[in-house]
Amino acid sequence: MKPRGNWLLLGAVTLLAIAAGYHLAQTERPTETPVASSTSALALMNIPLVDTQGQVKRLSQWHGRILVVNYWATWCFPCREEMPGFSRLQEKYRDKGVQFVGISIDDAAKIIEFQKDTPVSYPLLIGGMTTMTDSAKLGNSRQALPFTVVVDRDGNLAKSKLGRWHEADLESTLAKLVSR
Repeated sequence: MKPRGNWLLLGAVTLLAIAAGYHLAQTERPTETPVASSTSALALMNIPLVDTQGQVKRLSQWHGRILVVNYWATWCFPCREEMPGFSRLQEKYRDKGVQFVGISIDDAAKIIEFQKDTPVSYPLLIGGMTTMTDSAKLGNSRQALPFTVVVDRDGNLAKSKLGRWHEADLESTLAKLVSR
């Protein structure tokens, strides 16, 4: 009985390791998500969010700009990895009509603490689990993080990505939109 129990335990551990590796592989590779309708983009623009000081903000305040909206959390390692690149792109494209905005599902205290270690050159707003649920309408069917959408100057969803968006890949998308 004891040898059989060891084999069962070894089999269970192996299956868990395979499942964990598969999950990691899936989360490591960003996937382009289907672009949702303009109605979804309009709804996104009007969602009330708050900043770290508790002030209500809406993405519609940046209407007419190319908007890069990143859903993230302080505990999400791929989210944290992509943010310095997003900050560099914000600085580079700010005068060309591009605005980055981060929407976190954390509370204000965690975001403020995060910004002490990782300065971000764009606004960080606070959503909640409802905001994450709403991201499914934008193509985030898994409701996973990080998830980023790009909205063109006319308010149409131009592109979205589930998973870490590398700076060079996002810059290519922005360069095309800026040149229109």
